[in-house]
Amino acid sequence: MASAGRVALVTGASQGIGRACALKLAQSGATLALAARSQENLQQLAAEIEAAGNKAAVFPMDASDEDQVKSAFKAVLAQFGKIDILVNNAGITRDQLVMRMKRADWDSVLNTNLTSAYLCTQHAVGSMLKQRWGRIINITSIFGQMGQAGQANYASSKAGLIGLTMAIAREVGSRSITCNAVSPGFIETAMTSGLSDDLKQNAVKMIPLGRVGTPEDVASAVAFLASEEASYITGHVLNVNGGMLMG
Repeated sequence: MASAGRVALVTGASQGIGRACALKLAQSGATLALAARSQENLQQLAAEIEAAGNKAAVFPMDASDEDQVKSAFKAVLAQFGKIDILVNNAGITRDQLVMRMKRADWDSVLNTNLTSAYLCTQHAVGSMLKQRWGRIINITSIFGQMGQAGQANYASSKAGLIGLTMAIAREVGSRSITCNAVSPGFIETAMTSGLSDDLKQNAVKMIPLGRVGTPEDVASAVAFLASEEASYITGHVLNVNGGMLMG
């Protein structure tokens, strides 16, 4: 199995893309440290992973709260002794046109989507440096690459993740640690389920593959980048968007 013996920590693991990533990494043999705000959802996920014969533990935390991140990572290292794979997936939206956007909505999106990735990386990288092996995977978004009206905060946070990915890739590359981003396009999750059917149909027209993506489509890309097979890929943005954005 591709990630046998590895410890993988996934943020925002309680639903959507994060949940799919955790299940996929568990299937590939990793032990999962599940982090998110919803303890109940995490416990259900841990039970599902263990029922399939794999290992998982729950670490409730709000990724935007520095103290909670610090104590969760401390607990993971105390329990498992290391973190080999970090998937920075925690994310929120607070959509509004820029002229009406409240400062609090800007701050909360930047803190949860971008600052959390910096904090989590900072707390995981020591373990990776020590063992001279690591995989850091940041979940960005097609809207961080092409922008989206009403999402100045979200698009900025996701574009920022791409810059963060490349900077970290340069800093830790000499220690056999890779840092990459996965950029989903239109994916069917709780975050997109509230959108109108009209909007969804219009989105599909812009996708050459003619369908919206699934969380599993994204999870497969994450599992590949987390594996030994991807050891010569770093600082890269892997688009999982059905061809919606090319070039």
